[in-house]
Amino acid sequence: MPKTSAGLLMFRNKNNQLEVFLAHPGGPFWKDRDEGAWTIPKGEVEEGENLIEAAKREFEEETGIKPEHKGDFIPLGEVKQKSGKIVHAFAFKMDWDGLLRQNFITIEFNGKKIKIPEIDKGRYFSVEEASRKINTSQKEFLERLGNLFSC
Repeated sequence: MPKTSAGLLMFRNKNNQLEVFLAHPGGPFWKDRDEGAWTIPKGEVEEGENLIEAAKREFEEETGIKPEHKGDFIPLGEVKQKSGKIVHAFAFKMDWDGLLRQNFITIEFNGKKIKIPEIDKGRYFSVEEASRKINTSQKEFLERLGNLFSC
């Protein structure tokens, strides 16, 4: 059974332009990667956990940003990543301009255990720029969000 993750795509409207918040993974593997490396903040869904609750928990855990939103979170469906992992996403509108809190994890790298931030930076991008930055399998989430606002 493939692993399942859930995450949130935070967005805002700035100067009449839709912008989305993406996170850059931390650690040595991602250090010098940019285009195609960014992601929505997401994480694994625990057994029996509600997808939206998992998405909110993971978003706050990885960024330190409490996803405060009036109204419903917008379901963006799911995508399957190259690894086979299924990612479910929900969008919410929130204008955030603050400090990112890093959550550290321990991984094995080159035979050694090292501590790295799950994400090392996060920021808003225009949808056009985000489509170049985001993991290609997650690009569909941007298209789905864009379609909701182009109607």
